[in-house]
Amino acid sequence: MVRKIIRKIHLWLGLTTGIIVLWLGFTGCILVFQKEIESITWKSFAKVEKQNKEMLPPSVMKEIALAALPDKHLHGVAYGKANDAVQAIFYATEPEHYFIVFINPYSGEVLKVKNMYRDFFRIVIDGHYYLWLPPHIGQPIVSTATLIFVVMMITGIILWWPRNKAARKQRFRIKFGVRWRRMNYDLHQVLGFYMSWVAIFIALTGLVFGFQWFARAVYWTTSGGKSLVPYHETVTPKPPMASHADTPATDRIWHRMRAEYPHAEMIEVHFPENDSTALEAAINPDRGTYWKTDYRWFNQHTLEEVPVTHLYGRLSQASVADKLARMNYDIHVGAIGGLPTKILAFFASMIAASLPVTGFLIWRGRKKKKTGERTAKEEKMVLEVLH
Repeated sequence: MVRKIIRKIHLWLGLTTGIIVLWLGFTGCILVFQKEIESITWKSFAKVEKQNKEMLPPSVMKEIALAALPDKHLHGVAYGKANDAVQAIFYATEPEHYFIVFINPYSGEVLKVKNMYRDFFRIVIDGHYYLWLPPHIGQPIVSTATLIFVVMMITGIILWWPRNKAARKQRFRIKFGVRWRRMNYDLHQVLGFYMSWVAIFIALTGLVFGFQWFARAVYWTTSGGKSLVPYHETVTPKPPMASHADTPATDRIWHRMRAEYPHAEMIEVHFPENDSTALEAAINPDRGTYWKTDYRWFNQHTLEEVPVTHLYGRLSQASVADKLARMNYDIHVGAIGGLPTKILAFFASMIAASLPVTGFLIWRGRKKKKTGERTAKEEKMVLEVLH
């Protein structure tokens, strides 16, 4: 009786959210290898020839970038390795825009002005997160479908669980060379079981993005009862006497970070929003992930380092809960363990996308069978009456 109820729950939840789960799995497959694909498609403007001279500092990059996009808001500049173009990042919510200006770090030549809202992966991300609907509509739909998918994985494992030793042998392998209906059943059950142990992490990390209550609950649990401090702008007091240093504060911090992190793969300097906000530098030792990034905050007038209470501070000062929260995106896309976990995430997403299809075919096949049996029974009754 309990198993029958669980089967009904699994069926109707699947029929309700199947198309969204299929879409999330399909787009998830694409997003897993975003960085690898961009390293090829962006090569013509994101790479430069290494030169035996100093790179231009952030203050110069700021002037060049603003000349290219004078009416947009410059958020910061990101320096990569010696053969990487500098990325000047323009971003704002009102009016909404997102551009990246690629600049040769040695000559200052503008290599490309890219509107990220027309970028292929940005379009896919908007579809993955919001179904291309307004965020306040699309995100709750996607998040609710993801939560239902978690319930379906749990009920699916319960239904998969073998009742006896004979059934146990059949649950771990797909039978080939049998009727299509039986093979489809195996594809749904067996692949679904193997996929669930990876997809559960992808789904749960997706819920962290989708529901604030879930993000807070995860942090509270992993921190031993502490509250998640939301990100907020770091404010620093303005000194009574203005600084008259010849070198801009952004350039001095950039030089300082290069000296402190000689092996960094990315150093990003964010320009202060106004004269009372902190100057931020983000230093990433591994461009394949984000969670290891050191976020450093400085008083833009005195260059004294400013401590922060939210997640985005120095990695060495982050708690276990902070590190897990920072890992969330890298776990979600499979980047946390490099190429092996990306491959796992890819196949888990692909199988997740197939489950609504194989599940629907199982339901349709059973429905047809029941309809056929009912029709045959009715025909038999008519014949008995006639005779």
